Amino acid sequence: MLSTPQRPTSLAVLTSGGDAAGMNAAVRAVVRTGLGAGLDVFAVSEGLQGLVDGGERIRLVDSNDVGGILHQGGTVLGTARCAEFRTREGRRRAARNLIERGIDALVVIGGDGSLTGTNLFREEWPELITELVDRDEITQAMADSHRRLTLVGMVGSIDNDMFGTDMTIGADTALHRITEAIDAIHSTASSHQRSFVIEVMGRNCGYLALMSAVATGANWVLIPERPPEADEWEQAMCAALDAGREIGRRLNLVIVAEGARDRRGNPITADHVKQVLMDRLDEDVRVTSLGHVQRGGAPSAFDRYLSTGLGYAAVEQVVTAPGGDPQLIGIRGHQITSSSLVD
Repeated sequence: MLSTPQRPTSLAVLTSGGDAAGMNAAVRAVVRTGLGAGLDVFAVSEGLQGLVDGGERIRLVDSNDVGGILHQGGTVLGTARCAEFRTREGRRRAARNLIERGIDALVVIGGDGSLTGTNLFREEWPELITELVDRDEITQAMADSHRRLTLVGMVGSIDNDMFGTDMTIGADTALHRITEAIDAIHSTASSHQRSFVIEVMGRNCGYLALMSAVATGANWVLIPERPPEADEWEQAMCAALDAGREIGRRLNLVIVAEGARDRRGNPITADHVKQVLMDRLDEDVRVTSLGHVQRGGAPSAFDRYLSTGLGYAAVEQVVTAPGGDPQLIGIRGHQITSSSLVD
């Protein structure tokens, strides 16, 4: 019979993948909630690379270490791509680094790739521990004390593209950045009677494009979730924009999600839209790709609140269900929820 997992005495928190405003608020909440629960809390620098490197990149922290970071954008812990973590050897080194510090609970703030990678790490954990004992890198007693890895995830991504939560950390702030930028473009577009094509991030998710189109009164939007007919969308878009000109509209705005495609799978790019408008409507067209400005800056009030609530709930999950199935902490219907990370 398997013994009931004991309550962890320590946990580690890391941020991984693309940075997102609100990550620091989540780290702050994890650290202070963990300390309040009597846990030793470790912060991992440079994401999954820090797990593999160990040393000073996995350090014990206290409440003062996360003071003053609530309002900061990006991630103070840093994030980095880690090819080594994709290998068995890299994950074995990460396991040793955690066990040497007595850590068997991990809170990860990242996107799909980061959460998928750390779940594989959790699945392999018992085998990795056995390999470390066989290689005399840890003792049998250390292995026996850390038979399971508790994993809890939060989605840090501006794309808002993860199942299990209505909003991801950073999406609201990115939407604010996009809206502010398009509002600024309104002025020059109207002054010169120009058309602007705005490309926004989101990978294969059209949330940022669609919501910013609604918020700014854009005239046309192209998103991955609703690919248009390959032979019809150009004509329909031009007809709508031309009708606006006929009634005296001084500007046209078309927003394109970076993952937009037609129903044949052909990419729809901002440059292609520009060419269509120039050729068919003889418009003066400019393209603006907002790029990484969408990620930056201080988090919105909602992202600070959301991240704080998720961070608190993540530690509660670690404390109340050690060694259980990995969980994703999210928000649904404005309620903090926990769901299967695997799902």
